Amino acid sequence: MSSSLVTVEIKVNGVIQPRAVEPRTTLVDFLRDHLGLTGTHVGCEHGICGACSVLLDGEPVRSCCMFAVQADGMSVTTVEGLAPQRGCLSKLQDAFCETHALQCGYCTPGMLVACHALVEHTPQPDEAQIRDAIGGNLCRCTGYQQIVDAVKLATSPGYQVKDAQGKAKEASHG
Repeated sequence: MSSSLVTVEIKVNGVIQPRAVEPRTTLVDFLRDHLGLTGTHVGCEHGICGACSVLLDGEPVRSCCMFAVQADGMSVTTVEGLAPQRGCLSKLQDAFCETHALQCGYCTPGMLVACHALVEHTPQPDEAQIRDAIGGNLCRCTGYQQIVDAVKLATSPGYQVKDAQGKAKEASHG
């Protein structure tokens, strides 16, 4: 049984991506299979775990629960798009490393996306706000405290990402 293809144009990490897809293609499959952006993970495929979280017009969504055609004409940011430039880390990504908030790493992309959305709206969140923001993302390894610590560190005044030589570099919150 074949289905007809539908053309979508989705702005992904700042680049418009026109593609012909089957109408039933999920957004996560579009990102991974059509664009090769494998940072967005597939966990439960039911919208429960948060591993597939991406930003859709700046708001976190579960990409396993929506079709690519629903994102047509919209802007999607994946974990690959959070860093200020290729080969660099954002403050949140760096802070996740510093606080050991990534353990096995499977939930990390979704956690980073959720935390990025939080700090975009609330530049210096308190612990309750952080826990609320990551409440829809499951992590079996960290117990969440290191993730909370990472967000606190990344949003603390004066925090800067360091380069490989230990020197401070400019970075964005995301």
